[in-house]
Amino acid sequence: MRSSLTTWRVLAIALTAAFTLGGCGIFGSDKTDETAGWSANKLYAEAKDAMNSSDYAKAIKYYEKLEARYPYGRFAQQAQLEIAYAYWKDNERASAIAAADRFIKMHPNHESVDYAHYLKGLINFNDKQGIFGFLGSDDLSDRDPKGAREAFSAFKELVTRFPDSKYAPDAAARMKYLVNALAQHEVNVARYYMKRNAYIAAANRAQFAVQSYPQAPAIEEAVFVMVKAYDALGMTDLRDAADRVMRGNFPESKYLTGKTDKSVPWWKLWDPDW
Repeated sequence: MRSSLTTWRVLAIALTAAFTLGGCGIFGSDKTDETAGWSANKLYAEAKDAMNSSDYAKAIKYYEKLEARYPYGRFAQQAQLEIAYAYWKDNERASAIAAADRFIKMHPNHESVDYAHYLKGLINFNDKQGIFGFLGSDDLSDRDPKGAREAFSAFKELVTRFPDSKYAPDAAARMKYLVNALAQHEVNVARYYMKRNAYIAAANRAQFAVQSYPQAPAIEEAVFVMVKAYDALGMTDLRDAADRVMRGNFPESKYLTGKTDKSVPWWKLWDPDW
């Protein structure tokens, strides 16, 4: 009997040890890290291969291990920059911007810091919710052009601080597009308010467009909205001032030349659904 009890105790101890130490054999799984012992050079090379294969999740994993194990090496700095791109391509926009911001803060004098600014702009510029999203929904008053503004800010920082950067020309072209898009957004919102007889809100949005984006093509329509809104509000002085701006700056505008009845003020002749 005693021998039997001893046998069971030995077996219990053995089982306990097996579960405690589990991780191999039939009681566990092998969780060894395939990158254990890899040099910084190998981690970086494998991350680049993953990037070239569009396996961005794997690239991110290797870049993170590289920075954790070799935080002060030359490969770590490059990993901090390239992981921002990998996050973006892996549809992790917030992480991508955070990584770019981190690189800019940690390495303000790095030779590739201009690219970090450019990448921030691209991430916001190509964000469907940031740029094109605010041009696509039905309720214009609810759209948020935050991404467009952040893209413009990033590109402006690049062009201002690094005018000789190889990324500067493309950034400047995108800035021009963004100015036009943002101005048109304000005009679209102003038109939205006009159709709902919210004339004060319409005039304010149009005025904001004129003041913020004076060179944008949409300003012609913004001034027209101001004339219409102030006329609807009975604010004749402001209406006439806007009318003078319209005639002085856009003498060939369709809003001035598109109608032929000279007995009625030109702004009265345009359908509210223009």
